[in-house]
Amino acid sequence: MNWRGASWASGLIPAALVCLAAPALFVAEIPWLGWALLVAGVAVASFVERDRVAASGPSLTRDLSLIAIGMLVVSLISLQAQLDNASMVRFTLALGGAVAVPYLVSRFVYRDRAISFPWRTGERWNRWQWGWLVLVLVLGWLILPFYFITSGVYANWPVVDNPDLIARLFVGVGAVGIWDELFFICTVLALLRRHFPFAVANVLQTIVFVSFLWELGYREWGPLLTIPFALLQGFIFVRTHSLAYVVTVHLLFDAVVFAVLVHAHNPGMLPIFLV
Repeated sequence: MNWRGASWASGLIPAALVCLAAPALFVAEIPWLGWALLVAGVAVASFVERDRVAASGPSLTRDLSLIAIGMLVVSLISLQAQLDNASMVRFTLALGGAVAVPYLVSRFVYRDRAISFPWRTGERWNRWQWGWLVLVLVLGWLILPFYFITSGVYANWPVVDNPDLIARLFVGVGAVGIWDELFFICTVLALLRRHFPFAVANVLQTIVFVSFLWELGYREWGPLLTIPFALLQGFIFVRTHSLAYVVTVHLLFDAVVFAVLVHAHNPGMLPIFLV
């Protein structure tokens, strides 16, 4: 990582501009401002790097452009949760494109391997990893019903009152959870770590992660949950180098989210929560 041999501070402004486009796009929902911040961030990075943009090593300009491309693709659709066929196809194309396009540009245009998806490490999960999976379920069971129901944010998801809609919700929640790790961790965090210390890169990716979740429906005091979750997912991935593990953590968390949403829309159907 080139920050070890040189100051990374000069690159912080363009990286912050690109990542701050996320609140503009997904929280304030001002597309022109978000797009302007993406362009400004990449432009400032190219000015900072000057003739190093075309160098064979990692380029901040190129890497920020990949993040900007992914965010731009996501911003082209509304992230309001819907379960009809057209909405699910739209989500699939946009979110899939946000991962696939930066990957393909990196690999075949920039001739770089900046983005990868290390599914398995070949090592068995240790006790703390298994323990964390159990703790995620327990914490989710304790906290998520209180958050979704008392804040009323469960209404940001459509009513699921028949088996077809419940099945669609299950697929949608799980698919978006997997995508979160592919984009925010394996793309955004991985690209930023090539230029910044981990703590800085993790905070920057958290800005993007939490902003996306806000538009998706995790509003009110949701950031008090999503900020530590995003930071922990970044930390766990760097500690384990295992996409399979962070996806498992996320899917367990989302399994509780799914159950809470079904419970909130259908009181008495899943009498397993305290709220």
